[in-house]
Amino acid sequence: MNDAVLYAAVEGANPLIPNVWEIVVTVIGFAILLFIVNKAVVPMFEKTFAERTAAIEGGIEKAEAAQAEANAALEEYKQQLQDARTEANRIREEARAEGAQILADLKSKAASESARITEQAHVQIEAERVAAVASLRTEVGTLATELAGKIVGESLADDARASRVVDRFLADLESTQNAGASN
Repeated sequence: MNDAVLYAAVEGANPLIPNVWEIVVTVIGFAILLFIVNKAVVPMFEKTFAERTAAIEGGIEKAEAAQAEANAALEEYKQQLQDARTEANRIREEARAEGAQILADLKSKAASESARITEQAHVQIEAERVAAVASLRTEVGTLATELAGKIVGESLADDARASRVVDRFLADLESTQNAGASN
């Protein structure tokens, strides 16, 4: 190595400047390397870059499509929720109206049933009153016949005769009551 430095110093060449042939060989090697890189490596980088760009753009498009679909689904959900609320309100109002109608029907039925029961009770009371009056007349007639028989001193064992006496007594009793009621 010392010999090369001495030789270069003797010739007067600058040791910092390389030989022209070395520069030419280096430039040719660099050009070949640059050509290989441009033909082989750069297209692979560009292809990868294009694929990544397409993937990113596709991802963005997919995200936008998914966002649009989600927004559409949200709007549909909101519409369905509103429809469900409207339907629930309608059903609630129908139930209230139906409940009020049922209540009115039940009140009407209860009132008519009450009126029917009251009327039936009045009829039954009247029938029992008539039966009681008839029973009392019979008992009063029997007692009157016995009393009249004891007072008059004759036997009223004959039914026809007893019936006439009872009828006459009751007629007198009613006329007395009517005369007392009209005063």
